[in-house]
Amino acid sequence: MRIKVLGVNASPRKYGNTAKLLEIALKAAKYEGADVERVDLYDYRIEPCIGCLCDDERCCRYPCVIDDDMRILLDKVLSSDALIVATPIYWYGPSGVLKNFIDRLTCLEHMIFIEGRCWAEGKVAGFIAVGNDTGAIQVIAYMMSVLNSFGIAIPPWALAYYTKSGDVLSDERALLDAANVGRTVVLTARALKSLDVKQWYVTDYRSMLPNWCSEIQQLTEKLRESEWSKRKDLVTKLLPR
Repeated sequence: MRIKVLGVNASPRKYGNTAKLLEIALKAAKYEGADVERVDLYDYRIEPCIGCLCDDERCCRYPCVIDDDMRILLDKVLSSDALIVATPIYWYGPSGVLKNFIDRLTCLEHMIFIEGRCWAEGKVAGFIAVGNDTGAIQVIAYMMSVLNSFGIAIPPWALAYYTKSGDVLSDERALLDAANVGRTVVLTARALKSLDVKQWYVTDYRSMLPNWCSEIQQLTEKLRESEWSKRKDLVTKLLPR
């Protein structure tokens, strides 16, 4: 089963530590049998999102109303099974070009409102953050939460970071972390493809929700009645008598 991994370099320095860790991850992905491709976002014209969905929800859809190089990148994302996103840390956040890239991916996510399915769901992502100061986990947590909100799967060990000065190629721990990002996205993408799930986020539960809510309401009311007698003295002891 062929897996394609797209490496996204969001650093303007193609020769820097961010790019180096991304290359390590891509080499590991290739070693695990994947086809790999790297894109350097600073080579593309990616305009900021204009938030058209707030004017008319139907406007936000593939391939995006903005005619720029993001259309090339959207097709690369769609043709890939997994992404490895690598960014420098700019003031506890990703680089500006990566923020634009992520914002513009909304036209794939928003297809759930157009066709009932996010076009990015079921893909896999891993993450790399590099800087000579703190902020790596904050950046990675941001990227993970956004892409998972697109229906993109996050594997075990899907993060690597380096927050020191000097050449990252001399730091074995960071290199092993990056290599395992490449490995885990391939293994997870392969496993998900074998499941052949047509759609992950579904609305089939809509008809069941009223009954579920009624049952939960009854249960929680019983629990409130039984628990309140135990909690009352504790939670109200500082109230004026």
